[in-house]
Amino acid sequence: MATLLITGATSGLGRYLAFELVRGGHVVLAHGRDEKRTDALVEELRATGGRAEGFVADLASLEQVRDLGARVAAAHPELDVLVNNAGVGTGAPGTGRELSADGHELRFAVDLLAPVALTRALLPTLQANSPSRVVNCGSLGQAPLDFDDLEFTNDYSGTEAYCRAKFALAAHTFALARKLTGTGIHVNVIHPATYMDTAMVREAGVGPLNTVEDGAAGVLALAVGELGGEATAGFFDGEQPTLANAETYDREVQDRLEAELDRILGP
Repeated sequence: MATLLITGATSGLGRYLAFELVRGGHVVLAHGRDEKRTDALVEELRATGGRAEGFVADLASLEQVRDLGARVAAAHPELDVLVNNAGVGTGAPGTGRELSADGHELRFAVDLLAPVALTRALLPTLQANSPSRVVNCGSLGQAPLDFDDLEFTNDYSGTEAYCRAKFALAAHTFALARKLTGTGIHVNVIHPATYMDTAMVREAGVGPLNTVEDGAAGVLALAVGELGGEATAGFFDGEQPTLANAETYDREVQDRLEAELDRILGP
């Protein structure tokens, strides 16, 4: 049985994943931004007979992201799966450019910097428990980065910002997988489903096309090792392997992105 940290576990896809995993006998470490909602989720999970623990952090703060990683590693040195599920969507129609606690563009901060920083904080723990897995929840909606305006200060669009962040998350996943070759840590990225019935989709004014149950199947299979086997650096559309935007595989793009991440987060 695995010990998994799921970010954004108090609603939507993350909540569904948490219940499915505890029912399967796994230990779920449920991250949430709100303490009351996180505590309530853990109580519900335990009421099913599952093993669960809550961890609270605002992923728009890099200090809190790193603290989350440190607390999880200290409390659960057996951690062997990280599911980076939490994210910020495109925003409500007409939403302007928003900033994180650290002054970064919000979608860039939560959808890219937070999972990168959390993964880095937990890599020693994951390697100690290899074979282990990192599952990054991405999107088929991807738009190449503008390295001259990485945090989108000009002609801002929430939809474009989201797609750029998901492009960057895929490119980072592939670069990280290459770096971790031989460590036993398998790193993959998945588009769970298109327009799932989640708060971020409803906020954008889009009618849902899929349920969170539809989106959960591939994420669950990747998280417990039933999908992809020993694969790493994979991109999945649900349960089907597919390809990300062609530019995410460009080594020059990956290397430039990793250099920028090191500049912002530290090596």
